[in-house]
Amino acid sequence: MKSWESICTVMFIGWLLYKYLVVRRWDDRRLQPPRGTSGWPLIGETVEFIAAGFTSRPVCFMEKRKSIYGKVFKTHILGRPIIVSTDPDVNRVVLQNQGTVFIPSYPKSVIELLGESSILQMNGGLQKRLHAIVGGFLRSPQLKARITKDIQKSVKLTLLSWMDRENMQQPLYLQDETKKITFETLVRVLMSVEPGEDMEFLKREFMEVVKGLICLPVKLPGFRMYKSLQAKERMLKMVRKIVNDRKTEMEKNEEKGSGSPSDVIDVLLRDTGESYGAHQRLSLDFISGNIIEMMIPGEDSVPMIMTLAIKYLSDNPTALACLVDENDKLKKRKDESCEEYSWTDYVSLEFTQGVISETLRMANIINAIWRKALEDVEINGYLIPKGWCVLASLTSVHMDEENYENPDEFDPWRWEKTGVSVKSNKFTPFGGGQRLCPGLEFSRLEISIFLHHLVTSYTWVAEEDQIVYFPTVKTKRKVPIIVTPR
Repeated sequence: MKSWESICTVMFIGWLLYKYLVVRRWDDRRLQPPRGTSGWPLIGETVEFIAAGFTSRPVCFMEKRKSIYGKVFKTHILGRPIIVSTDPDVNRVVLQNQGTVFIPSYPKSVIELLGESSILQMNGGLQKRLHAIVGGFLRSPQLKARITKDIQKSVKLTLLSWMDRENMQQPLYLQDETKKITFETLVRVLMSVEPGEDMEFLKREFMEVVKGLICLPVKLPGFRMYKSLQAKERMLKMVRKIVNDRKTEMEKNEEKGSGSPSDVIDVLLRDTGESYGAHQRLSLDFISGNIIEMMIPGEDSVPMIMTLAIKYLSDNPTALACLVDENDKLKKRKDESCEEYSWTDYVSLEFTQGVISETLRMANIINAIWRKALEDVEINGYLIPKGWCVLASLTSVHMDEENYENPDEFDPWRWEKTGVSVKSNKFTPFGGGQRLCPGLEFSRLEISIFLHHLVTSYTWVAEEDQIVYFPTVKTKRKVPIIVTPR
């Protein structure tokens, strides 16, 4: 009897050991999220995360935790538990599994300001439809020919205005000057508004809108969010009128037949949804709200890349000399042949494209993509629990020495080397997957035209400035430069 009791006791202890030492370890390894820390109560690691954005190396927050926990880790920032990925393969899966496994998840201030029907928030068929409509228009040969001339005109007028100032030794603030080019060009593409009172109104109000993208989401008088929402409402009033007038005009001219669309409003109004199985036109309010949201690249991302390209070139005379030489050769060919510039002339400048790519890599304007898991997801051995947010850090990938040799150095020549490609999942300045920026070719063209006409006609001296990376990439002093004709 005692021996039987001993056997049962040994078996029970063995079962406990198996359950808690073997099975539990296996479950922990399979079912737990990546390692990491939640930091302090309530605030988590938010203070360290934000502080890193004000240093010369914003990825230091990610690098410190990556060295301890690996390329994918958990943390707690901006009021929520988050899994951070600095792994390009994991990021690729997150970006490609749009709408079915992951949905957009942005700070509350962004959602409050842009609304539930914004491009950032929408999913499924509607998002694909809008992306295809706008992307197709921006890539159309008709627009490429027209917009190349429009950008050239805008760039030349802006550069000439620099020479009309009374005090030529007074520095210009490049970050402000580039916005004059990009915002006006983009608004013309979106809604055919020409320079004048309406353009100045949109520019002024939109500056107030974007200030509220990262702020306390308090909609009370005196708070930043309230001011931004009021500015957006004033903009919506004007944009709605333009959309309504355009719709009325299109209905009157239906019998005469419709020519080529002149802008994004035209394209969105004409779409019936039949090509996407929707059989329903987009509402006027939907079009108006998203037209305003599409102005963001003209106010923020594209002018910032122009500005930082000049800053990096100013700090690298050898790269600047190569850029000038390449663009001088193109200008000479055009002058001798008396031919007009085309879209392909600009984008075929290999070293210029390398300068743009390197600027995008080092100062990624879209530094991270925010997503939320709709279900438990396992990616490359990492578990993303249902309901958790994922921050796919694009900047960390761009600044990882495993992906780029000497990542802190501005090296446009790296894009000429075998194996370095703008189509790699290690280079994602415009996002990826179904939400890849539809205007990426348009943005590159605009930057190329600006660089070409600046370096072939002018020289400059830039003052010292520093880059700040939070909440978005910008410079402390707006890059003061003194420009003189060549």
